[in-house]
Amino acid sequence: MNVLYKSTRNAEKTVTASEAILKGLAEDGGLFVPTSIPKLDVTMAELAKMSYQETAYAVMKQFLTDFTEEELKHCINSAYDEKFDTEVIAPLVKVADTYHLELFHGATIAFKDMALSILPHLLTTAAKKNNVKNEIVILTATSGDTGKAALAGFADVPGTKIIVFYPKGGVSKVQQLQMVTQKGENTSVVAIHGNFDDAQTGVKKLFEDRELEGELAAAGYQFSSANSINIGRLVPQVVYYVYAYAKLLENEQIADGELINVTVPTGNFGNILAAYFAKQMGVPIGKLICASNENKVLFDFFQTGTYDRNREFVLTSSPSMDILISSNLERLIYMIAGADAQKNNQLMADLKSKGVYHITDDMKEKLAGFVGGYATEEETKEMIRDTYRETGYIMDTHTAVAAYVNRKVKAESKDTAKTLVASTASPYKFARSVMTSIDEKYDELEEFPLIDELEKLSGVAIPNAIKEIRDAEVLHTTECDVDAMKATVKEILKVEV
Repeated sequence: MNVLYKSTRNAEKTVTASEAILKGLAEDGGLFVPTSIPKLDVTMAELAKMSYQETAYAVMKQFLTDFTEEELKHCINSAYDEKFDTEVIAPLVKVADTYHLELFHGATIAFKDMALSILPHLLTTAAKKNNVKNEIVILTATSGDTGKAALAGFADVPGTKIIVFYPKGGVSKVQQLQMVTQKGENTSVVAIHGNFDDAQTGVKKLFEDRELEGELAAAGYQFSSANSINIGRLVPQVVYYVYAYAKLLENEQIADGELINVTVPTGNFGNILAAYFAKQMGVPIGKLICASNENKVLFDFFQTGTYDRNREFVLTSSPSMDILISSNLERLIYMIAGADAQKNNQLMADLKSKGVYHITDDMKEKLAGFVGGYATEEETKEMIRDTYRETGYIMDTHTAVAAYVNRKVKAESKDTAKTLVASTASPYKFARSVMTSIDEKYDELEEFPLIDELEKLSGVAIPNAIKEIRDAEVLHTTECDVDAMKATVKEILKVEV
């Protein structure tokens, strides 16, 4: 079956998978979605015998139908190699009565590596397939992890440049150091004076700026995205949910066809949307538990059917989830509206003008498989501390939000289904928050002595990603106001301002 893609804001025009990956965002500001979600053509029993790379091919060939087998396998094998510090790529670890899917064994120790290791290969392959002569400029906003993973993926990739915007003061010390020390002739990092939502909105505006598009084309450039708005980010994320179920089956932790619940710490909604896609493909997933921190806009949405970003933006110890505009939710809204681009357009216009939209009762009924939950800062700390004391396992703040919400939902619903928790970052990435959750005394230590203590406590060696930044030179010092993002991009690209 040939899968084509439509914009969530235009029902008429279709593009191929490679065109959707190249564009990143549709011209009308919508996100690309497949015209239908394909089904897996292999059984779970067959998948149980497959490696991560083989599973990736089985899933991705269903979505990226204009890529040849040779092209797709080359992209997969180039991505999931020795950059990961474990051969299985995404290990499953049993913690108490829950299975943690560790998605942080890549080069930048966060789950974004799972997709951003392959996106540069998909993008450069797509450019060749579509005879693109322009240099591709990857434009990305980050709440902490996407930025570094994208920079690492695209550094010195021929025919590309990458510009990352992050909120100054809105990421962890390690996240900031990982970005500002990034090498690569084609890399640029900019701290904006604002929060992540400001950065994300600013990037979307640049994508929609037709005048800027013309100026860039004249200079030999075109934009694409490494954010999860790019379908080339979302499809690789579907893989690890398929893989996790198959491995639970192989390890005889579940019976074939047994429903499992999946809990995901959620900010921009891409990671849990990938789990929803896996479910639509045929993976036996019961509840999709959407875990929020104190920026609980998604929890409120699942409770009420009203999405309302008109609230205080809270800086938390799980900064990658400090988001009030969850971009990827638009894909789900479009789907539960019956692929009605006009309805979706109306809701997104309401969000832009009023900061709020309300879905219909019929749409709300289609969200029955989702459960919302949230954890306060104190509950997040409590989860890290209790889990360490009871099991010796140390998790990061984002994973702790998911683990707490999972425990709460399980207790309240009396649901006995086995649960998979998406473990999205290494505790080393948020060492201060993690260690002070275990014991306040650690707050007296500087960043790197703190990391040494974490190694002693966890028994897990300090990852290379941390060793590399310990004495690395700061290479990126650019800052700008939100309204200067366009001028900053033009200056970086040496396009006449």
